[in-house]
Amino acid sequence: MTFTIAHINTARGFRGGERQTELLINRLRSAECQQILIARKNSTLTRRMKNSGIEIRQVSCNPISIALACKNVDILHAHEGRGVYGAYLHSLFSRTPYIITRRVDNPVGQHYFARQAYQSAAAIAAVAPQVAKIIKYYHPNLKPLVVHSGSSNLIADKTFVKKIRSEYPKRSFLVGHIGALDNNQKGQEFIIEVARELQHTHPDIHFLLVGGGDDEAMLKSLATGLENLRFVGFVENVGDYLAAFDIFILPSRKEGIGSILLDAMAAKLPVIASRVGGVPDIVHDGKNGYLIEAKRSDLLKEAILHLYSTPQLRTKMSELGSQLAMNFTDKIMSEKYLKIYQSILKQAD
Repeated sequence: MTFTIAHINTARGFRGGERQTELLINRLRSAECQQILIARKNSTLTRRMKNSGIEIRQVSCNPISIALACKNVDILHAHEGRGVYGAYLHSLFSRTPYIITRRVDNPVGQHYFARQAYQSAAAIAAVAPQVAKIIKYYHPNLKPLVVHSGSSNLIADKTFVKKIRSEYPKRSFLVGHIGALDNNQKGQEFIIEVARELQHTHPDIHFLLVGGGDDEAMLKSLATGLENLRFVGFVENVGDYLAAFDIFILPSRKEGIGSILLDAMAAKLPVIASRVGGVPDIVHDGKNGYLIEAKRSDLLKEAILHLYSTPQLRTKMSELGSQLAMNFTDKIMSEKYLKIYQSILKQAD
């Protein structure tokens, strides 16, 4: 079955949802479908995909602009909120079916537009069972499917990894975090609290925060005076940093699934993450890492120090984590989505 699909992702930055959109598009190149990307003008995703060989329709990201860009396709896939409304508006006139991917564990909007958009979708995919529960609670007639995110197949340049490590004294213990600097979601303030407590008692432990975002200035102000914490900023070579870390931490207040954890596990890193959203699907407490209660810097510190002092446990967790990551690949994710597309189009015939 050959068909044309338009992926809609009008996010401004490049976070987990945008990386997953990119992964899916790249994986579906081998399928019998033509792909189009509808994205925000000059966004990071647009820039990253400009040499991919697929058509890119750049929009101003309001729902009407998105709806107008959805022409001449067989199916639409909305990867974020504005895309949902754009797909719904287009479907009112064209009857083009659309699928929604819900990546966050916060409630769906209670306004008329949101209710109509979700109830009119041909399919809704949730990145974790916990996200699916929220959708079911939102409206009992909705039947979301669970399609987990996939790891990103990140590679590491050994020379650059060595360079990252060389910036710290030998035998330093590098605690890494990768994520948008969005404190209300990612909880970077708790990393800063732990870094401040360990600065003098454990000077060989260093914290690296990779990523940019709206809270950068606030977080840097909060970290004033810390010599054991570095803001790396947004980088393209995420795989190099994962390979340089000793452990990975994600003390989020909320998450859909935290797909960066899959990349950390694939890189053979023990992980520490908050017990929120779909995170327990991929972090099995005491096996490939530790789950801690959200907003608890004391528990984050305790888990970091335990892994710091037990290298054999780190090795054991890293091996199990890399095995678990094999169950969450972009190949598995893309195959599930392809089946959903084909099922929807078959029903529409």
